[in-house]
Amino acid sequence: MNKIWFWLIITSICILLYLNPEIVLPTMMQASEDTLKLCLSLCAIYSVWMGILQVMEDSGINKKLSKLLSPFTKKIFGNVDEVTNELLCMNISCNILGMGGAATPLGMKAMQRLDDGSGKANRPMIMLIIFASTSMQILPTTVIGLRITAGSESASNIILPTIIVAILTTFIGIGLALIIEKLKKGKKKTK
Repeated sequence: MNKIWFWLIITSICILLYLNPEIVLPTMMQASEDTLKLCLSLCAIYSVWMGILQVMEDSGINKKLSKLLSPFTKKIFGNVDEVTNELLCMNISCNILGMGGAATPLGMKAMQRLDDGSGKANRPMIMLIIFASTSMQILPTTVIGLRITAGSESASNIILPTIIVAILTTFIGIGLALIIEKLKKGKKKTK
């Protein structure tokens, strides 16, 4: 397999250099410049939202939000300890506020705490993956920031479609997970 990749890369480089070499270097330089601009934009967006998350933690808003979301998380994720529940609530609230970058480390910590050591994904872990993947959010700030960076004149016109799609995909994901769980339980009973 490594030989295939090696020859594919060598062939690609030869084709690029011999067919139209005067385009290769300017294109590579432009791509590098665009990549650097995008990275800086994402760092700025990420820094702002991590700062907001720190303010939430310092002011105790995360504890209040955790209490507000606690009945919901207990129903979806089952009985989890207080620290895990707080991590889950913060992950969900960061996703709802469009702070996906801030939600990721919280989700990873929650996932570690949800692991029962069996080597298999349990129900709470699956639900966390569904919530993280569907990214239900009221304000898709990262996407709006990227659209502004790209020069969009109406960067916020995606808010309503994003909310609708996020709600639909979240409920469909939860529904499918519950159906699959019931089907697996039904198979185990018949054995």
